[in-house]
Amino acid sequence: MKQSLSERLAILSDAAKYDASCSSSGAGKRDSAGTKGLGSTGNGICHAYTPDGRCISLLKILLTNFCIYDCAYCINRSSSNVQRTRFTPDEVVWLTLEFYRRNYIEGLFLSSGIIRSPEDTMAQMVHVARELRQIHGFRGYIHLKTIPNASSEQLAEAGLYADRLSINVEMPTEQGLAAYAPEKKAGIIRHSMGEMRTRIDAGKERSLSGRRPPRFAPGGQSTQMIVGADSATDHDILASSSSLYSGYKLRRVYYSAFSPIPDASAILPVRPPPLLREHRLYQADWLYRFYGFQFSEITAAQPDGMLDLALDPKLAWALANRALFPVDLNRASREMLLRVPGLGVRSVNAIVTSRRHKHLRLEDLARLNVSLRKVKPFLHTTGWSPTRLTDQINLRQAFLPSPQQLSLF
Repeated sequence: MKQSLSERLAILSDAAKYDASCSSSGAGKRDSAGTKGLGSTGNGICHAYTPDGRCISLLKILLTNFCIYDCAYCINRSSSNVQRTRFTPDEVVWLTLEFYRRNYIEGLFLSSGIIRSPEDTMAQMVHVARELRQIHGFRGYIHLKTIPNASSEQLAEAGLYADRLSINVEMPTEQGLAAYAPEKKAGIIRHSMGEMRTRIDAGKERSLSGRRPPRFAPGGQSTQMIVGADSATDHDILASSSSLYSGYKLRRVYYSAFSPIPDASAILPVRPPPLLREHRLYQADWLYRFYGFQFSEITAAQPDGMLDLALDPKLAWALANRALFPVDLNRASREMLLRVPGLGVRSVNAIVTSRRHKHLRLEDLARLNVSLRKVKPFLHTTGWSPTRLTDQINLRQAFLPSPQQLSLF
């Protein structure tokens, strides 16, 4: 029976929900003046956040959920019994334009299963982006999930039309990828990432004449890895993402907690990992991207290489390194202040600026909206000196969340 466009949209937007990497951070806002707002819709709409905090809506869909690969963790693998369907490239173009004109969305996130071959699939995705940009003058945001086995020419063309490109590394380790997705090769994925990094860097450099080359994926590249499908520890995951950030200048690594799927392979776990584990990984990711931590420090106190689910990674690190605290609010270096639980990058910058002009006390931190309950055990200043942390055996207990009564119904 022939499926309607709305039925296919429901299937392919639902299939796209497993891809977490649809943030638009890094790309500037394009001019969308002249569009008329007619309301909002549900199917295929996801929300992402820009660097300035704006929440934007994206049409997030797959070109098709047919796939020639049989990755064990994927709901759309070739051996899965899911209902299959697909869009033509022209249908994706039409949907994007119609949603955009009605002010439902501000951009497109397009991914796809692999049909016929990686090159053929990538050609259709590039066709969508090219039609939107060159034929219809589309000024919205475009994120393409590229195919690592696609040709260099296809990747090069995709970057001319897309604001951001991404290639999923899928699993945290090469061993995990070989076991769960044998058709995909870690070396090919890394090679494609390296090629994209080179092109992105080249797109930012002026020539000797002062002219800029055509812009290439100005929002950079990102990736996603699945957490909890294999035996990789949090230390393994953070080591992999740290390598990706430093080696390929990724804008983001997204962590997606494994979700059990119908007719799953026997090698997959029966239960998903705690969603809190995914959250802790994002917090740890933030620490070595913006707070000066080395990834190895974050899990060093845990012999099993896993993050403490009860405490955020920064607080867990501070409790494991009590001898370094308390620090002097007015003399500690910026680097050390960034390691104080309860102090963020903005508050540390404000502290460093303010103490050039005055001697800071705890009440000054309260004016910066800093949680005094969190910082008091780790700072000392005029009028405040906490008990030595090494003498407080129950300090961890003070930070644990309060127990809650479970509901019987």
